[in-house]
Amino acid sequence: MRIIDNVSELLGDDLKGEIRRGSKVRIAAATFSIFAFEALRKELEHVAELEFIFTSPSFSNGQAMDKLRKDRREFFIPQAESSLYGSEFEIRLRNKLTQRAIARECAAWVRDKVTFRSNATGSQMQQFAVVDDQAAYLQLQGLTTADLGYERGNSVSNLVTKLEGPAETQAFLAVFDQIWANPAQLNDVTDAVHDHIASVYAENSPARIYFLILYNLFAEFLDDISEDVLPNDRTGYQDTKVWQSLYNFQRDAATGIINKLETYNGCILADSVGLGKTFTALAVIKYYELRNKSVLVLAPKKLAENWTNYNANLTTNIFASDRFNYDVLAHTDLSRTRGESLGLRLDRINWGNYDLVVIDESHNFRNADYAEEKESRYQRLMRQVIREGVKTKVLMLSATPVNNRFNDLKNQLQLAYEGESDTLAAKLTLSTSVERVFRDAQTVFNEWSKLPAEERTADRILQMLDFDVFELLDAVTIARSRKHIQAFYDTSEIGAFPRRLPPESIREPLTDLAEVPSFNEIFEQLQVLTLGVYTPLAYVFPSRISKYEDLYNVTTGSARSNLGQKGREEGLKKLMTVNLLKRLESSVEAFRLTLAKIESAVDSTLTRLSNHSGSLPEIRDMDDLDFDLDDEDDANVEALSFGEKIRIDIDDIDVESWQRDLWHDRETLRELLDEMRKVTPAHDLKLSKLRDLVQRKAEHPLNPENRKVLIFSAFADTANYLYRELAPALQRAGLESAVITGGSHGAKSTIGTGFDFQQVMSMFSPRSKQRHLTMPKETGDIDVLIGTDVISEGQNLQDCDYLINYDIHWNPVRIIQRFGRIDRIGSTNEVIQLVNFWPDISLDEYINLKERVENRMVIADLAGSADDNVLNPEDSDAAFRKEQLRKLQNENIELEDVRAGVSITDLGLNDFRMDLLAYMNEYGDIATAPHGLHAVIPADPAIGLMPGVIFALKNVNADPAVNRGNRLHPHYLVYVDDDGRVIADHTEAKRLLDVVRAGSRPHDEPVADVTRVFNEATHEGADMSKYSALLTDAIHSMIDVTEERDIDSLFSGGHTTTLTQQIAGLDDFELIAFIAVVDPEGAS
Repeated sequence: MRIIDNVSELLGDDLKGEIRRGSKVRIAAATFSIFAFEALRKELEHVAELEFIFTSPSFSNGQAMDKLRKDRREFFIPQAESSLYGSEFEIRLRNKLTQRAIARECAAWVRDKVTFRSNATGSQMQQFAVVDDQAAYLQLQGLTTADLGYERGNSVSNLVTKLEGPAETQAFLAVFDQIWANPAQLNDVTDAVHDHIASVYAENSPARIYFLILYNLFAEFLDDISEDVLPNDRTGYQDTKVWQSLYNFQRDAATGIINKLETYNGCILADSVGLGKTFTALAVIKYYELRNKSVLVLAPKKLAENWTNYNANLTTNIFASDRFNYDVLAHTDLSRTRGESLGLRLDRINWGNYDLVVIDESHNFRNADYAEEKESRYQRLMRQVIREGVKTKVLMLSATPVNNRFNDLKNQLQLAYEGESDTLAAKLTLSTSVERVFRDAQTVFNEWSKLPAEERTADRILQMLDFDVFELLDAVTIARSRKHIQAFYDTSEIGAFPRRLPPESIREPLTDLAEVPSFNEIFEQLQVLTLGVYTPLAYVFPSRISKYEDLYNVTTGSARSNLGQKGREEGLKKLMTVNLLKRLESSVEAFRLTLAKIESAVDSTLTRLSNHSGSLPEIRDMDDLDFDLDDEDDANVEALSFGEKIRIDIDDIDVESWQRDLWHDRETLRELLDEMRKVTPAHDLKLSKLRDLVQRKAEHPLNPENRKVLIFSAFADTANYLYRELAPALQRAGLESAVITGGSHGAKSTIGTGFDFQQVMSMFSPRSKQRHLTMPKETGDIDVLIGTDVISEGQNLQDCDYLINYDIHWNPVRIIQRFGRIDRIGSTNEVIQLVNFWPDISLDEYINLKERVENRMVIADLAGSADDNVLNPEDSDAAFRKEQLRKLQNENIELEDVRAGVSITDLGLNDFRMDLLAYMNEYGDIATAPHGLHAVIPADPAIGLMPGVIFALKNVNADPAVNRGNRLHPHYLVYVDDDGRVIADHTEAKRLLDVVRAGSRPHDEPVADVTRVFNEATHEGADMSKYSALLTDAIHSMIDVTEERDIDSLFSGGHTTTLTQQIAGLDDFELIAFIAVVDPEGAS
C-alpha cells in the first residue's frame, strides 16, 4: 500500500505506469474531463476497455432534474456534465482553445472503448479506480487534470491511497462488478456522454453562439423575469388589430415597454423619427385597456388629433374594432382648471384615477418649474395625476429626450417614480442615488462639450460616462435609431427606408422690384423698433414703480422666477422681434400681416394717450399673432400671457417719452408696410419659384407616377397664402391641392368641402393612411399638401416623396421631424428629395443675424430653469446649430446627429434581452451547452466586422457587485484583430453586441466557406495557437484598459474604481465562447 500525495508523486504519472496495452480499467468517480483523457491519451487509447460509473446521477434524461433546475438556477448543469469539457480548475487548458481537437479524439475513443453508466439511485457511492487486478486507487475526487495532479485544484490536500497486487485489489473489483451488473442501480449513459463530447467539435451556427453568449450575459435577467412583468398573453392583446399591424421591431418595443412599466412604473420610448412611436404606444395602451385599466394620453394641442382619431367611433379610425377607450387632453390643459377640452369638462375630471398616463412629446415636460406664482403643468401633473389616487404608470414618447441637459431626462423620469427616487434605485444596482447619477452625468457632459470638435465624439462621451448612467437609462428607456433597425432587424417584410437624394438649397430674393429693400436692410429697420407698445412698465416713473411692484409682482425674489411683470414685458418684446424676423423669412404676406397688427396696436395706444383717459390696460392680444412656436416657446408665451392684465395709471407714466417711442415705431412700421405692399404675388419671386418646382416635379417624377409634394411652413398665414395663390394654377395643371393649418377649420382642399384634417391627409397619402378602410368610396387624390408644423410630427405621409421647407426652421430638429413624414421605414418610394428655401443672404450672414437676434434674447431663459440658459455665439449649442444648418445645405442629417452628443440609442441593451427571451421561448434552454464553443462568420467592414476574433469571457474570481466600468460585469466582451490590436474593448458593450448580432443572427447554419478557411488554418482545431495568443492579447488589453480607467477615476470627480477591481491575469478568465471573423477571400 502506498500514499500518492500529488505533490512529489502524481496520480497521473502513476496511472501511466500501470495502464498497459490491453488493460481493463474500471473507474467510479464524480466527474470525467476530456482534458484528463488528453493527459493520459497515449495509455488510454491502448486499453482493451474502460468501464466508468458516475457516482452521482448524471446525464440522465433530466425528468428528475427539471424541478431542481427551476428552483436552483446556479446548479443548472450538474457537476459531471459541465466537467466533461473541463472542470473549473482546467480553465487554463480550456483557454488554449484546443478542446475541439481533443473532443474529436476523445469521442472516437469513447465510441470504441468506453462504457459509461450513472448511479441511478441517488445514494452515496465510493469513488475509486482499478487497473486490471494490479492496482486500485482509493478516494478519487473525479477524473480531471486537477485530480491527476497536473493542475492546481482547490482542495487543501489531494492524497490518494494505492493498493497493489491481486490480493488487495480483489475486494474493489468485486464491488465494482457487482454494482456494474445491477441494472436497478445504474443507467447506461454512454451515448449521452458521447453526444455531449461530440457537441464540442460540431460546427456551430453563428446564431446559436450569439444566443449562447446572450444567455451567459443575461441569465440574471431571465431569473428576474416572471409572469408578472411580462405581457400576459391571456389578455388576448396579440389578437387586437393594432398589435397585428405592428412591425417586428415595434412589437419588441411594445413588449419591452410593458416589461419596464411593470418593473419600474415608467418608461421613455425614444425611437427616432419615422419608426412609428404612436402605433407602438397604442399597442401598449390596448394591453392595459384589456386589463381594465384607465388610460390618459397627454399630447401637445397640435397633435391631439393624432390620438383622438383612434379612440373615436369614426370612419377614419382604422382601429375602430379595437374599441379604444382612453381620454386625450392637451399638455396645456394642465394649466387650466375650468372649461372644456377635447370633449372633457376640465373641472370634473377625476385626475387621480388613471392607471396609465401616456405623454406624447414628453420633452415638453423637461422643465420642472416655470415660475413661482402658479403651479406649473409639470407640478400639477406630478401632484394630481401621478401621486394622488391609484398607482399610475407613465409612458413617455419623445424623439429628443435629452437636450444638452441630463436634468431634462431626470425631470421626465421623475414622473415615473413619483419623485421618490429611492423606489427606483432599490430596483437597480446603482452605486449611488439617482440624483447623483444625473448630476455626475451632467458634469461629464459639460466637460465633454468643451472638448475640441474632433475629440467630441459619441464614443468619447460613452467612455467618460459612469456605468450607473447606462444602468439607469437601460432600465427605463427604449431607444432605437434607424441605423439600428436596419442593421438588426429583418426588414424584408417591412421594406427598407427610401434612399435620400442630396437636399436642394434654394435662395430667392424677396422680389424683382429694385426699390424694395433687401432682407438685410429690412432687418436693420427692425432693429430700430423699440416695440414700446408692449412694455408700458418701462415708462413708469422710477418713484412710482414700487406701487406696481406690490400690485403685480414686478420682480420676484428668487433667480429661478426672475420673470415678474417687467421681465414678461421684455420677453414679449423679444419674442415679437424674433417673430417679425422669422415671418419675413417665411413670406412677405406673413410679415405684412404682423406689421399691420403691431401698427394698429401702436395706433390705438397713441389714441388713448392723446385722450388722456385715466388708466391704460396692457396690450396682450397674443392669440391672433400666429407665432411660430417651438415647444419651448410655448411655455414662454404661456409664461408671458398669464397674470392679470396690468392697468397703469396714466399719471404715473412718462407720457412724453412713451409717445415719442411709439411715434417712431409707427413711422418705421408704416414705411415698411408701404414697401411690403408693393410686393404683390406677381412680384413674389419665392412664390413663383415654388410654383415652378411643383410643376417640374409633376412633369418629371422622381419615382414612377408619383406627383405628390408636401410643403411645410412655420406659419399658418404663409400656408394659407401659398394655398390661395397656388391652388388655382395647380388645378389648371391637373394637380389637386390642400392646406392644413390645424384647428377645427384648419383643412381646405380643391377637391371639395367638408373634409377634415384626417381625411385630407388620407387623400394625400392613401396607402400609408389606409384610405381603402377609412374612406372606401373616395377616389380623389390630393397631389400637393401645404401644412404647418401641426403635421410635422406623428404623421405617416410616406406616399409622398418630395418635401419642401418653404421657410427654414431655426431648430434643425424641426426640419428633420418634417422630413420624417416621408422618410419612413416601409416606403414604396425608392428615392426621396428634400428642398430647403433659404433667405437670400449667405449662410454666415444668416447665422450672424440669427445670433444677433438671439443675443438680444439673453434675458434668462423665460421658462426659468435654474441655470440661465444664455444663447451666445460661443455657446456650444449655438455653434452646434450653426454647424447643423451648414450641413443641411448639402446633406441629409439624422436626428441622431442633431442631438450633438448622446443619443440614448447608444446605450440600451434591451433589444438583446428581448431577443434572448424570444429565442428561449422558441427553443428552450441552452444552459447545458459547453463553454468555449465557437462559430465562424464572414468579415464585413460595412457593419464593423474586421477580420479578427470576438471573445466572450467571464471573470471567475470577480465580485459581481464591483466593476463599474463594464456593463456586463462579470462577463467581458473583447474584439481583437488578427494582429492582436483591440478593435473594441470591454467598455464598449453595446457596440460589441450590435456587431455580434449583425454578423451572427442571420446565420442559422454554419457559414460553409469561412468555416472551411478557419478549419484549414487551424488543422481542424488541432493548432489553435494563433487564437490562443489572441485570447491572451485580449485579456491583457482588458487589464490595461481597467488600469487606465482606474487611474483616470482617481483624478476625476465622483467615486474612484481604483481599489475595487482587480483583474489579475489569464487564469481569472474563463472563455464562454468566441466568434472568429474570417475574410472569406483567403487566409484567416
